[in-house]
Order: sequence, then structure tokens, then C-alpha cells
Amino acid sequence: MLPLIPWPTEVSRPDAPALELAAVRVDAPDAALAGLVSEQLAAAGVRLSDDGTDGSVVAFGLHLDADAGPAGATGPERYSLHVGDGAITATAAEPVGLLHAARTLRQLVTPAQEVGGVPSAPAVVVHDSPRYTWRGLSFDVVRHWFGPDDIRAVIDLVAAFKLRVLHLHLTDDQGWRIEIPSRPELEKASDNQVGGGTAGFLTVDDYAALQDYAAARYVTIVPEFDMPGHVNAATHVYGGLTADGVATDAYGGIEVGFSRLWFDNPATEPFLRDVLGDLARMTRGEWLHVGGDEVLTMDRDEFARFVELAGRIVREHGKTPIFWQEGARGPVEPGTLLQYWEPKGEELERFVAAAHAGARFIMSPGNHAYLDMKYTPEHPLGLEWAGCVELRDSYEWEPALVIDGLPADAVEGVSAAVWTETLTTRDELFSMLLPRLGAVAEVAWSAPARKDFDAFAARTAAQAPAWRTAGWPFHPTPQVPW
Repeated sequence: MLPLIPWPTEVSRPDAPALELAAVRVDAPDAALAGLVSEQLAAAGVRLSDDGTDGSVVAFGLHLDADAGPAGATGPERYSLHVGDGAITATAAEPVGLLHAARTLRQLVTPAQEVGGVPSAPAVVVHDSPRYTWRGLSFDVVRHWFGPDDIRAVIDLVAAFKLRVLHLHLTDDQGWRIEIPSRPELEKASDNQVGGGTAGFLTVDDYAALQDYAAARYVTIVPEFDMPGHVNAATHVYGGLTADGVATDAYGGIEVGFSRLWFDNPATEPFLRDVLGDLARMTRGEWLHVGGDEVLTMDRDEFARFVELAGRIVREHGKTPIFWQEGARGPVEPGTLLQYWEPKGEELERFVAAAHAGARFIMSPGNHAYLDMKYTPEHPLGLEWAGCVELRDSYEWEPALVIDGLPADAVEGVSAAVWTETLTTRDELFSMLLPRLGAVAEVAWSAPARKDFDAFAARTAAQAPAWRTAGWPFHPTPQVPW
């Protein structure tokens, strides 16, 4: 059994002994990629060497090759990995595929079994390419504040499962977590979170550094300014955004749906243009998430006007808008992304109509992909509005069948989500992400016919020692034979 998550497209095992890795020499197309590949191997306990004359040093050659990957595959992330005959070779259509190959190798490495021993990797041939291009995690850093070091740790985890997107939920009722140069007063809304206590925000420089760190690992950061609801932090600072011009009180609870903007308020559009304009200028990726969920005190006509305006502003800045599924209640332009999160039967026809109008869907169903749901009713962390979500629940679902009648080709991909109303530390956060994030990653990467929960559970158990070595806490669910 090979401990690979997500499971590759094609795997074969030559009749050959494991390859001992006393030391490995990395030969990559550029120094930056070589550094990242070396980082993967070092994390697996492999010694790196630049010695080209030492016969005990195994060469790991990484090369760009349009013919890499499974036969007929055309996706830019496709790659092939060969381990055996005294060497390791990776080929890929683009550099991201070479890093995927290194991540696969990292999972294959068996650490030294005794003092003085050496790591090894089984002889194997892998040809691989993902099912969906959008594979991500939505991460709430508002309800409880998680700073740059925590976010970098999450980027490492996301990348380890070959996910490509980290969506940061940066604004909500409790706090505002991103510097907006044109609206510096918003910093006053940063020092609050659920239950009170000291919190913070990302400066422009922090945000730029995080994007650099993520991009080097082929992860794109997508920022979210949630509107026209979930805006109490903004109205606490800018009372002019309310109906009566009076600033709202700071909020440290977990209720939703009570805050809102007012479309006809003269202060509203300038505020949206300032915030979205600054976010667009600071963001290197092509997407801006503009929320749209849980606006419970606004009629649909006014809400639709917000959807149209926010989408238009985002496009004016050369970005693609993303809304939560409620965005389907407004006018939908082709290419808009809608993130599905909660089953709502009355919306199904609207979702299908949005798809026919050119919208594409990111699947994040709460009863499968919301990793802040409790594992069991007794679990001390998490919520349960979508029910309990055990590992099997995160694994056994099919994105193309989530919305009845939605064309399968309207699914852009899959995103897990973690909300932090009950999560206050990195250890608590990781214990909710692991092992379920691996399950969602496999849903996003692997074709349904290649999935098998019992095999996945066994591979998860085999991954646990590497998680311990990395300092990644996980929940020891009884669904895995640890």
C-alpha cells in the first residue's frame, strides 16, 4: 500500500527493490524550484547533497516535457514520476507539475528504520493529472484571529495535498483583518474577535509577503470582503454606512444575518469602490470574493443591485468575482464563480439558470466540505448546523451531483472550508483540518472510479507519522486504522 493522498491517476509497481536514499542530489530547471523540491525531501528526512561524483548519492532529475502525465492528459498540472534503477526522474508539462511530483515522492519516502539507517522509496511509476483545476480551502481568520505565521502553516498544509487555492475570509461582523489604504479607519475594527480579546490584521506588506510565499508553492490567495451582510465591523467604524448614520456596537458573538449595507445610502458605493479597488490592486491572483451570504434583512431586488454593482466593480479592476451561492439571486455574468455551501431546495432552479448563463460553481457543501463541523456530537470543537461531518462524510460525495440538474461541466472545482467560531489555536485548527482535508483533496483530484474509502483510510493512517514529524496535530478518528 502506497501512502499517497490524493490518489494518482495511474500507479504501477515494477518488480524491483526499494531505492535507498542515503542522499539525494536535486537537478531542477531553476534554483527556486530546486529549493522547494529540496524542502520537500528534507521534510521527509532525506539528506541533500550537491556531490555529483559520490556513487551513493541518488540523482533526482526534474525536467519539463509536454508528454508527461497520463496518456491523453492535457491539463497543465500533469506529471510523471519514476523511482527505481538507482535514480528518480520527474517530468511535467509545467513547473507546478514538477513540484507535485516532489510532493508525491515526499509521501513515498519511508524514514530510516533504525539509528544509522537510511530512508528509502519504493520502486514506482506514477502518471498523474487532477480532475478539477479549482482545489482549495476557505479559511476564516476573522471569528478568531490567525496571523501570518498561522496562515503560512496552512499554506504548507494546503500545498501538501496539492491544493491550489487558499481563500481568506478577511471581513465579518466581529473584525476586519486586512489593511485598506484608502480606508485606514478600518484598522480600528481589527482588535476584536469572538468572545473578545486581542486580535489583529494583515498589513499591506503582510499580505504581499503571504502571496509571495503561497505563489512560490503554486498556491493562489483569494481575499474575501463579505458584503452586503456580515459588515458589522465596517459599520462599527463608519457609522455613515448605516441607515440612521449611527455606528453599530462592536460584536463578539457568533450569530449571523443581522448586519447589512444600504444600497441607496450615498456612502455605500464609494465604500465598496475603495475597498474592492484596494483589494484588487493588492491581489496578484485573478479573483476577488465578495461574499453575498446570509443577508437576512434585505429584499431580493436590493440584494440583486448589490450583486450587480460588486461584480461590475471587480471586473473594472480586471478581476473575476466570486460570490457565495446567494449570488445566483442577482444578475450573473459569464465567468462569475458561485461557491455552493448550503442545500437550499428553492434555489436549485436558480443555480441551474446561473450555470446556463455562464456561471461556474465551486462545491463546498456544508455536510461534506465544512471542516469546522463536529466529527461527532460529543466532539469539543466545532459547530453542527450542517450535522456532524466524519472522515467518511468528507470523502464519499460527488461534486457533479451536488446540485440536481446542474451540468457537470459547470463545476469549476471543490473547496473545503473551515470557520473559526470555536477554534482559537493552531493546534485546534489543524485537528479539525486533519485528516478531513485529505479527503476533500482526493474528491477534488481523483476520478470517482479510483476512490475507495477503506483504501483511503489505510493511506491516511500511513500518513500520520509524517504529520507528527511536521508538527501537524490531527483528530484520531476511529474511522482510520491508526
